Amino acid sequence: MPAPTTADTRARVAVAGVFLTNGALYATVVPRLPEIKADLALSNAALGTALAAGPLGALIAGLFAPALINRLRSSRVAALGIVALSLAVIGIGIAPGWLPLALALLVVGALDSVIDVAQNTHGLRVQRRYGRSIVNSFHGVWSIGAVTGGLLGSLAAGLRIPLLAHLTGAAALFSLVAVVCYRFMLPGPDDSERTPPIHAPGRAIWLMIALGVLAACGAVVEDSGSSWSAIYLTGLHAGAATAGLGFVCLQTAMTIGRLIGDRVTDRLGQRTVVRWGGGIAALGMGAALAVPSVWLTLVGFTLAGLGTATLIPAAMHSADELPGLTAGVGLTVVSWMLRIGSLISPPAVGLVADATSLRIGLLSVVLAGAVVVVLGRTMATGSTSHHP
Repeated sequence: MPAPTTADTRARVAVAGVFLTNGALYATVVPRLPEIKADLALSNAALGTALAAGPLGALIAGLFAPALINRLRSSRVAALGIVALSLAVIGIGIAPGWLPLALALLVVGALDSVIDVAQNTHGLRVQRRYGRSIVNSFHGVWSIGAVTGGLLGSLAAGLRIPLLAHLTGAAALFSLVAVVCYRFMLPGPDDSERTPPIHAPGRAIWLMIALGVLAACGAVVEDSGSSWSAIYLTGLHAGAATAGLGFVCLQTAMTIGRLIGDRVTDRLGQRTVVRWGGGIAALGMGAALAVPSVWLTLVGFTLAGLGTATLIPAAMHSADELPGLTAGVGLTVVSWMLRIGSLISPPAVGLVADATSLRIGLLSVVLAGAVVVVLGRTMATGSTSHHP
């Protein structure tokens, strides 16, 4: 495999830039969720149901992602989709009630799902040109974007910057970054670097489903930080800025885990990293919920993020390389199942929280970690997709 060219290096940086903007856009809203909840007088269940509109939109739109990508190319769909997503995020800030909020989140989820498949498609294309694993680094940059967006949101909340002004400024900034990145992404068809598929689906279908369940568990953990960490910490009497740090801690740990994930996976094996990570997430969050306090909760979210850092990138990479499947099918199905986890988690946690407490609702993180430990044995053994 020849060394990456200058064009390959630029494409890698450009894809990373798109991942960063995609991570930052919704994340900057998260620390303002308690404010949105209070302004619209929503219950936990009502907020959770509105938040579930995002994954619902993602489930619907995600099915059309391959056709859209084949028609327009992954580079255009990923980068220019960020501009549309930025406008949709502003809609969250101007929603006057539950229904407009849910509709705005529906559009955000729909756009995000298509962008997600497109950016991963292009990132895996760049990875094939590199001839080694770099997919975790892309997801690490996504996490950097999420941390950046979360910090901006926490700062805006702490300074009492009006929500609409905050979201409009963030949308303009990240749209500009995405448009610049588009110029340096790879030209030509998305299957240019792919070898023809081996048509022997059989067991690959079952492995694809298992990988989808693992990705959904990762979505449950991420949702605990994005949807509920600020509200849970507020219930522990944390201030507005501190409450936003639960999400920031989870995403910071996830960022570190993803940035070192390629090296650790090559050394220990993908299956080992995923299963041990699930155990770390379950034990860390379990301890935090057993002894509630602001700082122990921040530690719990940190361990949950670190433990599941490589889970979704590993599932996507393994699914994209499964033999016997047409190009893009595995990635699309796993992404779709990931969205199912995102759809189920917010209302389920909200309903449990209203019936008992949010502390009990967040046991979903512990359960997800346990499922990863058990089901992680189906993951590829190494950094390439050699399944048992």
